[in-house]
Amino acid sequence: MRFNLRFISFVFLIAAAPVVPIPVMSAQVGQSTSAEDRPAAKIGGTVTDAYGDVVQGAPIVLEGDGSDRQTAVSNENGVFQFDRLKPGISYHITIEANGFDSWKSPTVILNPGQFFYLQNIKLKLTVLVASVTVYSSQEQIATQQVILQEHQRVLGVFPNFYVTYAKNPVPLTPKLKFRLAYKANTDVVTFAGVAFLAAVYQAGDMLDYGQGWDAYGKRVAAGYADSTTDIFIGGAILPSLLHQDPRYFYQGTGSNKSRAFHAIFSPFVCRGDNGKQQPNYSTIGGDLASGAISNLYYPQSNRGVGLVFQGFAVTTGVRMINGVLQEFLLRKLTPSARQQN
Repeated sequence: MRFNLRFISFVFLIAAAPVVPIPVMSAQVGQSTSAEDRPAAKIGGTVTDAYGDVVQGAPIVLEGDGSDRQTAVSNENGVFQFDRLKPGISYHITIEANGFDSWKSPTVILNPGQFFYLQNIKLKLTVLVASVTVYSSQEQIATQQVILQEHQRVLGVFPNFYVTYAKNPVPLTPKLKFRLAYKANTDVVTFAGVAFLAAVYQAGDMLDYGQGWDAYGKRVAAGYADSTTDIFIGGAILPSLLHQDPRYFYQGTGSNKSRAFHAIFSPFVCRGDNGKQQPNYSTIGGDLASGAISNLYYPQSNRGVGLVFQGFAVTTGVRMINGVLQEFLLRKLTPSARQQN
């Protein structure tokens, strides 16, 4: 039995650092201290969205009294910092990241030598993301829809990246298809899911790696290899080559029968980038290719054409069940999905 982890993902937990004030340095008796002589201050912070994920590449502007103005961009961890700030004057920070509402800090007056850490910088998704207008390009709309998908988590924990609830979804570019695949495959919950299933397989002595920590490590490595090949081949490579969309398109309307039919046949029928229904060569081909590649690293006794098709059948059954859950249940359990029109 192969690992099937395409729908597993993770939560980033970000703890904001406390404000760390440094006592004001006082001048010695009989001496005066000008603003230029006082130690410079600093302001820093971490940019996150409303769900706690870091936002990298966000443009940040710091403005103070007079002409004191600096700009910065949040790094890969969402962190930014402004140095050489003058104590005793008023500063405020404005953040305007693409796809998010503008965020402005309260006024901050710094003491000499102080490092002030701005807390609770949480950017809200702009209304234009949840309700896309016709004034944006197709690529911009697709990017905004993917931003929404990347924040979809069942119960706020388990990622739900490969489903779109948009009323008018647009085709994904190859870049966005690979972005979704990378996001799903590198998600912490993916790693946790691999480790958990490897423990289950070890307990059931499934896959003939034996027992012990060495065998467990091999099961973990095999599971993550399965996940990687399945996600990238079926979710990015083949969809880009065949011009097909790897996502599940939530129907949400019509009779329960039509919705169930749509869900159950989703592993076999997909939407092409031209908007038309097509045989789902990408998903089927991805699952079969992933199963075939597993013959390179599975134990000899767990290889063979028969086992590849057995794994394919199990994976397809899981996808059918997932489609039904997506159509009738998971949207209700995905908080961010309720914000979308």
